[in-house]
Amino acid sequence: MIEPHEPTVLDGVEMFAHLRPEDRARLVAELDTLSLRRGEELVRQGDPADALFVVLTGRFSVTVAGRSEPLAELGPGQPVGEIAFITGGTRTATVTALRDSLVVKLARAQFDALSDQHPAILRMLTLALAQRLADANLERTPRPDPRPRTIAIVRAGSGTVPDWFIEGLAAAFRRTSRIALIGARPGNGLAPPPEQLDSDAATSTLNALEHDNDYVLFVADEELTPWSEKVIRQADLVLLVAPHHANATPNTLERRVAELLLPEAVRLVLLHPKRDKISDTARWLRGRSIAMHHHVARTEADDIARVHRFISGTAIGLVACGGGAFCAAHIGIYKALVDAGIHFDIMGGTSGGGAMTAAFAMGSDPDAVDIATHDIFVTNGAMKRYTFPRYSLLDHRHFDAQLAKHFGGPNIEDLWIPYFCVSTDLSNHDLYRHRTGSVWAAVRASSSIPVLLPPFYTEDGHMLVDGALLDNVPIRVMHELKSGPNVVVSFAHPTLEKFDVDYEALPDRPTLIKTLINPFTRGSLPPAPGVANVLMRSMMANRHGFERQLREDDLLVVPPIPPDMGPLHWHRHSELMALSAAWMRDELHRLESEGNPVLAGLRR
Repeated sequence: MIEPHEPTVLDGVEMFAHLRPEDRARLVAELDTLSLRRGEELVRQGDPADALFVVLTGRFSVTVAGRSEPLAELGPGQPVGEIAFITGGTRTATVTALRDSLVVKLARAQFDALSDQHPAILRMLTLALAQRLADANLERTPRPDPRPRTIAIVRAGSGTVPDWFIEGLAAAFRRTSRIALIGARPGNGLAPPPEQLDSDAATSTLNALEHDNDYVLFVADEELTPWSEKVIRQADLVLLVAPHHANATPNTLERRVAELLLPEAVRLVLLHPKRDKISDTARWLRGRSIAMHHHVARTEADDIARVHRFISGTAIGLVACGGGAFCAAHIGIYKALVDAGIHFDIMGGTSGGGAMTAAFAMGSDPDAVDIATHDIFVTNGAMKRYTFPRYSLLDHRHFDAQLAKHFGGPNIEDLWIPYFCVSTDLSNHDLYRHRTGSVWAAVRASSSIPVLLPPFYTEDGHMLVDGALLDNVPIRVMHELKSGPNVVVSFAHPTLEKFDVDYEALPDRPTLIKTLINPFTRGSLPPAPGVANVLMRSMMANRHGFERQLREDDLLVVPPIPPDMGPLHWHRHSELMALSAAWMRDELHRLESEGNPVLAGLRR
């Protein structure tokens, strides 16, 4: 018999918060408590709504037939099935356990009697329903899944998980959070006996750790033991961990993880003795479906801290837009941000912005990127060598060779800092996300300005052109990859610009040829922008609309561009870099003086 002063599983559940402790204790004794294993359905769409459920521990996914993405995730304290229960209809969605969970069940008669005695319960349920409906009807940017609370550390391939990683990850969590670390190895909390792991008491005990801590880190055994099975079922997120040099063939533990968890709930962590050149990470990605992979050097404490930031939803991102020569502004902005102590956990962009962030992710400092920009576009004139216009206006071989000098060699998956860029896939009219493969190929595809350059063709037949056609500021892609603050760089919409050009004066082909071959008459041509200029202006027209994708922890940065500078004026890159760096320093000072909360989040 539970004494009135003792805690109960209903403590902390908002719906029952107004009840006296003795009333909650009595209610626990009266209600049915259900235990569900990962993957079991609590309610099914279309079934009669004859009961209401409240999550005590665990997590559930809400899905609707015909929709590929879950509508929501429900956690401790939240009601399940309240919409159909209140309206008296059938279940409007299917609710499935995402890990071993416990719920209490209120049958119709029980709920009616309880709400008659305690009207506040009905009021709290109505508020929950109103909020759920408001969230469903409000047009908003889809949010990523709630941050994981239970993390299972599982060995990958033939490797083992060293103590230094477990201890380092636990220490990173402890700096900001309360955590429980439990596993069957010395120094960690001990796992329950195998014969008790499938009991409701074990599920309740393990889930209760979540009530008392911000995070629970489970360490699986090295083989698929009952304890390993339990923590995999219990996990919101699984970290597959192995030394990079180990055999990469997926092991039995990983195969069980793949059976139970969706790819977005799995991350791969590859360990290195020190910061050095990485190669052949691709062998670890083959045969695995994961959300992301991370490289961790034992000598670099911030590498483990970065993994923690991705898990806790505090990873810092940089998103860089396209814009031709205007992209030199990214160099100055990055320089000012790094000098101010802001460092990035992931970077990405479109077109020229994708090229700049690729250089940063490869480890180049801003001054080196400025020198490379001069080498590519000024010294070697990457965009000045024209060809017979069968496939493009520019000689792509020359352009490609200049990019290869600075981006050739590494693959995206071998970079220490996660990176992405986007291009437009004309094969399926969709956005193409570059997250693996050659850095050079990704940069080349993302900057394939139609007509100026031929499309980039992948080995599997995709025809890719400049990402600015579909998404010039890919903040949505960044949000797909992680939560947390971002610096988002865009260029201002140009002020109204008029052109004093007589359309009727544009020459026909014979007149144009005759005028161009005569050096004394070239100046008589109408002052209309050339083909390259028109194309660049057309690409940059798709810069609006991304603002609705911004979140409260995104810092939008819009540096000024000299009014007399054009998108092909690469010779002014150093000037624009310096102007943007000075402007960003002033902007940071202004934001700091105003106590900007986003800036505080960027300075970890």
